[in-house]
Amino acid sequence: MFKNVTRVLTASIVTIVVVGLAPAASAHEGRTHGDLEMVVGFGTEPAYAGQPNNVQLILVHDGQPVVDLGDTVDVEVEFGDQTMALELEPNFAVGAFGEPGDYRAWFIPTRPGQYTFHFTGTIDDEEIDETFTSGPRTFSDVNDPAEIQFPEQDPTTGELADRIDREMPRLSTAIDDVRAASVEASDDADGARTLGLIGLLVGALGVVVAVIALVASRRRPARA
Repeated sequence: MFKNVTRVLTASIVTIVVVGLAPAASAHEGRTHGDLEMVVGFGTEPAYAGQPNNVQLILVHDGQPVVDLGDTVDVEVEFGDQTMALELEPNFAVGAFGEPGDYRAWFIPTRPGQYTFHFTGTIDDEEIDETFTSGPRTFSDVNDPAEIQFPEQDPTTGELADRIDREMPRLSTAIDDVRAASVEASDDADGARTLGLIGLLVGALGVVVAVIALVASRRRPARA
């Protein structure tokens, strides 16, 4: 009786674990390369633009997790015609935390859409050159965060950058117009200042002439 209960409980636990892991497995792409097993996807799924995320690479070789990858593998993230090289680092410490064989390369995807992860190098002396692309049958594309924002939908940093890029030509034109108007006003002001100085000089000269005339008139002898 006790053995039957134990078997039922064990089967139930296994079922729960498998069901619980099913979404995570379906959100990653698994691939076999000789004796090497690679599981790739975003570390946080679903992935959203503007949110910190990472390339996740889980490695198993000959049935054992690869725990000494070092710097033998390079990964590049590709989006459209843009490419960025990232550094893989272990997301575990054997016997302490994490899942052995779990490596991450951290970055922030700034645009929604399809991303590609390209791995090259050697793993346990096996040459690899594998490309994984997000999609419905592999792992999550990067989503627009506006889909889940509440109560207000705020623009992402990428959208703000695009808006600034669109407005820059207009802003540059406005700055050039202001600069030209400032130069013109400066020229006009210079002319006005010159005329003002001439007027002051003429006025001062008139004052001097008047003073001289007054002094001269006082020096003349009075007529009988």
